[in-house]
Amino acid sequence: MTLLEHLDELRFRLVRCCIAVGIGFLACYGFAEQLFGYLVAPLLAVMPETSTLIFTELPEAFFTYLKISIVAGMFLTSPYIFYQIWAFIAPGLYDEEKKYIIPMAGVSALFFASGACFGYFIVFPFAFDFFMSFNNETIQAMPKLGEYLGFSLKLLIAFGLIFEMPLFAFFGARIGILTAAAMRKARKVAVLCFFIVAAILTPPDVISQLLMAGPLLLLYEVSIYVAKIFGRSAKAGGQDEDENDEQEETA
Repeated sequence: MTLLEHLDELRFRLVRCCIAVGIGFLACYGFAEQLFGYLVAPLLAVMPETSTLIFTELPEAFFTYLKISIVAGMFLTSPYIFYQIWAFIAPGLYDEEKKYIIPMAGVSALFFASGACFGYFIVFPFAFDFFMSFNNETIQAMPKLGEYLGFSLKLLIAFGLIFEMPLFAFFGARIGILTAAAMRKARKVAVLCFFIVAAILTPPDVISQLLMAGPLLLLYEVSIYVAKIFGRSAKAGGQDEDENDEQEETA
């Protein structure tokens, strides 16, 4: 394929993804109020009785429901969206590798949803309880609706994306562009990058950064083992190379 053909293919896939998100948005907008209730439940569980969510702009609540519906539609149609992403990559794969496209799309959506659930059920309660601990007689918590929405949705999407790491390691190892040895060598650089990414995606506090950087580090180690088990090098004598790299790293 020429460059223009690749760009045309990209446009075709993006249009399909946008249409899918639009359909998901229409399906979820009728439940926007219930979805909002689920989204703020972790905060309301630890919020003092004297505190409440507020909005300071007239259309803020309306746009909040719109944004929640769009993100919910994106999660709802994520299997189809991930299929379009993998289908865009498919022309560069061998025939034996193309058979993984549909399973990879389904597993990608599952991992994406799992990451969001981890953020919602594990990170949110701990983080919100920490933030609300500063509430006292002098300082009353009155979270702004739009700011809470941006904070929570950004974390949900971020955790969904970082849970894709083992899957991309599997795919990269299968097509031979990623090896466990290379990932081990790049571990120190990866740790630094993870904390930089966590600092960018989370609020400027240490707790939130650690809550995101910790799973990133764990998933990176899992990805190394995934690449070692499913990589092509494991079949072509790459195991000896990995052992040598481990001995050099230990030395």
